[in-house]
Amino acid sequence: MARRSVPPPRPDPEWSRPANAMLASLGATRAGLSQAAAAERLRRTGPNIVREEGHQGVIGLALRQIQSPLVLILVFAALIAGVMQEWLEAAIILSIVLGSSALGFTQEYRASNAVAQLRQRLALLAKVRRGGEVTAIPFSEIVPGDIVLLSAGAIVPADAIVLEAQDLLVSEAALTGESFPVEKRPGLAAADAPLAERTNMVFLGASVRSGMAEVLVVHTGKATQYGAIAERLKTKPAETDFARGVRQFGGLLVQVMVAVVIFVLVVNQLLGRPFIESLLFAVALGVGLSPELLPAIISVTLAAGARDLAKRGVLVRQLDAIENLGGMTVFCTDKTGTLTEGQIVLEAATDVHGQASPEVTRLAFLNAAFETGIANPLDEALMAAGAAAGLETKGHLKVDEIPYDFTRKRLTIVVQSQAAPQERLLITKGAFSNVLDLCATWRDGDREAPLTAAARAQLEALFQARGEEGFRVLALATRVMEVRPDYVLADETQMCFQGFLVFMDPPKPEAAEAIAALAALGVAVKVLSGDNRHVVGHVARSLGLDTDTLLTGAEVAVLKDEALWNLAERTAVFAEVDPQQKERIVRALQRMGHCVGYLGDGINDAPSLFTADVGVSVEGAVDVARQSADVVLTRRDLGVLRDGVVGGRRTFANTLKYICITTSANFGNMVSMALAAPFLPFLPMAASQILLNNFLSDLPSIAIASDTVEASQLGSAQRLGVADIRRFMIVFGLVSSVFDLLTFAVLLRLFRANEATFQTAWFVVSLLTELAVVMVLRTRLPAWRSRPGTLLAVTTAGVAIVALATPYLGGLSALFGLTPLSGVLMAALLAIVLGYVAATEAVKLWFFRPHR
Repeated sequence: MARRSVPPPRPDPEWSRPANAMLASLGATRAGLSQAAAAERLRRTGPNIVREEGHQGVIGLALRQIQSPLVLILVFAALIAGVMQEWLEAAIILSIVLGSSALGFTQEYRASNAVAQLRQRLALLAKVRRGGEVTAIPFSEIVPGDIVLLSAGAIVPADAIVLEAQDLLVSEAALTGESFPVEKRPGLAAADAPLAERTNMVFLGASVRSGMAEVLVVHTGKATQYGAIAERLKTKPAETDFARGVRQFGGLLVQVMVAVVIFVLVVNQLLGRPFIESLLFAVALGVGLSPELLPAIISVTLAAGARDLAKRGVLVRQLDAIENLGGMTVFCTDKTGTLTEGQIVLEAATDVHGQASPEVTRLAFLNAAFETGIANPLDEALMAAGAAAGLETKGHLKVDEIPYDFTRKRLTIVVQSQAAPQERLLITKGAFSNVLDLCATWRDGDREAPLTAAARAQLEALFQARGEEGFRVLALATRVMEVRPDYVLADETQMCFQGFLVFMDPPKPEAAEAIAALAALGVAVKVLSGDNRHVVGHVARSLGLDTDTLLTGAEVAVLKDEALWNLAERTAVFAEVDPQQKERIVRALQRMGHCVGYLGDGINDAPSLFTADVGVSVEGAVDVARQSADVVLTRRDLGVLRDGVVGGRRTFANTLKYICITTSANFGNMVSMALAAPFLPFLPMAASQILLNNFLSDLPSIAIASDTVEASQLGSAQRLGVADIRRFMIVFGLVSSVFDLLTFAVLLRLFRANEATFQTAWFVVSLLTELAVVMVLRTRLPAWRSRPGTLLAVTTAGVAIVALATPYLGGLSALFGLTPLSGVLMAALLAIVLGYVAATEAVKLWFFRPHR
């Protein structure tokens, strides 16, 4: 009897194995991989990417062109023509399909490369030890075995084992659902420990809230926990208003196209015309109605907009965000660095009576010097002041740290002095009220006195007075404790209030002007700040914002959602709000129908950046803020943001131009031919002529991305409303149809045109009217008062020349069944085109009268 083979035992998971064993199994050392070894692993494991961010290769873009339902319909029509041995018809259809696809591919390829370059500029970098030296490399180049250094504000670039950690708090909400940060430290976890209990591991996508760490990468890309979840769920980003509008618009076109095809096919069959010829005509008619270059036009226009915004200092991470940027009606921002200079300096360190205190300066310097958590300008200012005063940390040893968090709003450092080794000193700095609540005594001169109600009132009055002067004020407290291994939150009690830290961060001179400029664009600026109400109110008033309705975090906390919905819309300034309240305010504004922008650069801003319709960060922000944002500014300046809003509206306006102009012109022509077909002894235009007409009329549309946009269209947010497009299409399409029918009458009654002459004349007129209407409908102003973009004007004129010359180009005209026209007939056709332009101009002024 054969012995059954026993499978080898499964190796213990990485979180239950000692760090040295994991280093050995990965062929890594604490000095890091060599560059050659890392390159070989990158080749073997592939880039550290969960999914591509929308960038397609050459093959992907090519396939996208032929996956269009419109292209497939045309290929089907060509196959039918081939089966019926209509080889010329099939060749013409396929040539136009290839021409349209090549045009779309070329434009989208250029747009895709431009977006890829922008994303490369915004790519996140990780600090990695390679060959004993620390270097910054893109996330995508990290491989298993890399040693990565993490610090506050960083995003974890891969799944990794913690080798060293100091006060490391990590937010893993996206993976575990736990909203509070969790502490990570070296060690072992049980082999069967669930993800939330693997305290010796950090995972791709988590963000470091505080502390520092050195970690060993064990999994990258799709092999990570995040990658596995993303692969299972195949999650897609939320659909933007713009994308939803385009999708609904596509549905509208399909409905109209199906109705036109069925109507024309049925009528032609009732008239006894050949089925194949009628089918090809009906399909070409339906295809001619739709703007088949719309995907390419949208890609080109958005990419051109992204390039233009990049020149102005606005880097776009998600192209669809351009529309939301232009559609923004409310912009929420913190004050520091955006409304103020962001160059914070320590104005004074005072005792409890407001007098300068070298001791308070020394204690604050030690707190800032030993902090390993979130880097911030306040600590930088304290370090600078300490250096100027000749202070240093020599003689003091850091024992522990209770990191800052946005609930406590304070940071505690535990130090030991060589002069007093038998005791430890807790030094706490933070928001005034949060620190004051910990104190039982205060430093009154050389003595420590009980903190009475009168003493509290004196401190609160001094704090309020400095705040109303525009200063940001923190409090400082200490506590002497016994020696022990570590210290916890519960030790922040029975402290002694030492004094105040007074900082100055003056308002930017240009901030008031930028706020007024945004208001002129219909964008209301709202300040959401964690600072105290006095400082925030002072800054807001100096910039012309209304502070009469100022709401504090405490007041927001007790409001029901319905009450906040209404108050948020009427309130310009929110003070003392925490990150959760900022996110709640953003949602309240969205609930009232606003398109909300939010600017943030800190760890606590990530939830609001993600929730807002358009998250805005700055190039120097922490990783988690930049990764959560849709748009990144190269500098903190509302003037740059104002340029971004205008650029977004310009891009959206040009995209909308193409959709409206092309659909109305095509709709008019298709309706005309559908109505005329039953009454003509022949088809008004051959299928190949319809497709050529549609292809040529689309050529200038590529240039719409560079067209000028008048100020009236930039002054307010716009939306892609299907109902408005439908109305535009019907009104201007029917104007076109009136002149089309007039053309038919002139051709048949006055010139007694035969089939070839009729189709040629109608080909020329329909193409010229489609080109002319671009010049008329591209602006809401009278056409002669709005100068088109140079590229648009040149391409339109070029195609118009081709339209007039095609009937006389011998072989080409014969290929498409066209014939030369007499001078008298051509003059009559041009007169009809001029009449159509005049009529369209008149109807346009009526159509847009509410906007004038």
